[in-house]
Amino acid sequence: MTKTELHDRIQAKKSFLCVGLDTDPAKLPAILQNEKDPVLSFNRAIIEATHDLAVSYKPNLAFYEALGPKGWETLQATLETIPEGLFTIADAKRGDIGNTADAYARTFFHTYAFDSVTVNPYMGRDSVTPFLQYPGKWAIVLGLTSNPGAADIQYLSTGAEKVYEATMRQVAGWGTAENTMFVVGATRPEELKRIREQFPEHFLLVPGVGAQGGSLEEVYRNGANSQTGLLVNASRSILYASSGADFAEAARAEALRMQGEMAELLG
Repeated sequence: MTKTELHDRIQAKKSFLCVGLDTDPAKLPAILQNEKDPVLSFNRAIIEATHDLAVSYKPNLAFYEALGPKGWETLQATLETIPEGLFTIADAKRGDIGNTADAYARTFFHTYAFDSVTVNPYMGRDSVTPFLQYPGKWAIVLGLTSNPGAADIQYLSTGAEKVYEATMRQVAGWGTAENTMFVVGATRPEELKRIREQFPEHFLLVPGVGAQGGSLEEVYRNGANSQTGLLVNASRSILYASSGADFAEAARAEALRMQGEMAELLG
C-alpha cells in the first residue's frame, strides 16, 4: 500500500485508527473458552465489529508465537479475516543483521503478506534496509517509545541531540517517507511535536492512546501533517472493553467513540 493510498483511506473513513490485536488467551471472555480456537474466534468478532471504523490492524506477534505452531496458524487465519484494503502491521520488532534480517523480511512480506513490520534499529543499517527492498511494503522503525525504560537509552545525549533523534535521523536517510514510518509514543506530546518538525513527511505509528493514557487530541495537534501522517493504535481499550458476551459490541462502541473524535479532528 502506498503512502497516498493510505492517506486516501484515512480521508474516506475519517479515521486513522489502528486496532492492535494483542490477544491474550487469559483475558478472553468465558463465552469463547470452549471454542476450537478461542483466539481466532475473538479476533474475528473484533474485526467484524470494527473494520468499518479502522484503517489498520496490528497483530502483536508475541501473543501468537507464545501459542507455538497453532499460534502461527491463528495468525494466518486472522490475516485472512481482515478485509482487503486495510493496512496490516506485523508488530514483531525484529532487529538482526544480514541474511537473518532478509529472512525476517521474507517471513512477513512474502509468507504472511503483511503490509508492514515493526523493526528495532539498534544494530544499524543492515538490520533495517532488508525491509526496505519490497515495493509497497513498509518498515515501521522504533523511534521514541512510551515505556518507562525508554529513558535508559533513548533519552541519552549524544552531545547535540538525544539518542532517539540521532537514530531516527540516520534511519530516515536509509529509506524514504514512502517506505519508512516511525513508532512514537502518545504519552510524550512535547517530543512528538519536535519529531514532526524534524520529520514532516513521514507517517508515525502512535501507541499509547487509551489504556496508557495518551490524549488523541494532543497526538493530532502535535503529530499530524498535511496528509494526516498518523496511525493511532488502540489495543486493550478496544479488545477488552467488556469481558462478557457483549465483548464485540463493547469493542465497537469504543472504536466508534475514537473514530468519532478522529472525524472531528480531521474536519
